Amino acid sequence: MPYRRTDNVVRRLAARHAAIIAAARDAASEGGMAAVQIAPVAARAGIAAGTVYRYFPGKTDLVAALVQEISASEIAALRRAADIAPGPLSALSATIMTLATRMLRHRRLFFAAMAEPVDGVLDAAQLEFRQALVAELSARIAAAISGGHLPAQNAGLAATALVGLLIETLIGPLAELADGSARERVQSLALIALRALGVADARARGLVVQTPIEAG
Repeated sequence: MPYRRTDNVVRRLAARHAAIIAAARDAASEGGMAAVQIAPVAARAGIAAGTVYRYFPGKTDLVAALVQEISASEIAALRRAADIAPGPLSALSATIMTLATRMLRHRRLFFAAMAEPVDGVLDAAQLEFRQALVAELSARIAAAISGGHLPAQNAGLAATALVGLLIETLIGPLAELADGSARERVQSLALIALRALGVADARARGLVVQTPIEAG
């Protein structure tokens, strides 16, 4: 009879995996992907380095898993914000502002997961994260177009441009040149994005003012 893991074993393995990823996330938040090393991550997680290797054969595997976890958690946060919006245009505004807020609040982590120079394997993981953000924004833009709230346009191209805008103005080297408080920067970027998508200025301002800035 083949060995079957008990529920307790499955939960213990899942908890240990989560602890490793959480420790890697903390390391990346402080020092980028260069700080995600097996031994220090193991120490943060309170386990032996050999245990980490049983889950992740090398640093590349650990970092790729970390980027995937960050991508999944951030997409989930965007969907939570959009799902409570009263309509497709409000949902789009909430998505943009939530993403901008989280990028600004967790700048080092987002840069590590999206734009930090890494090797070829991690380039692919970073690209998948950016593609997931583009897909989420593209779906919100397409819904707003279908509802008659935005002029006809290429939703995928518009979403790609928005992701590029947010990277350059919030987490890239040029972000250092921006002035204003975090709230002012998020609201300004949301206005720029909505105007670029074709929302009239007065309506865009109303959407931005009425959209709560997501915490976390």
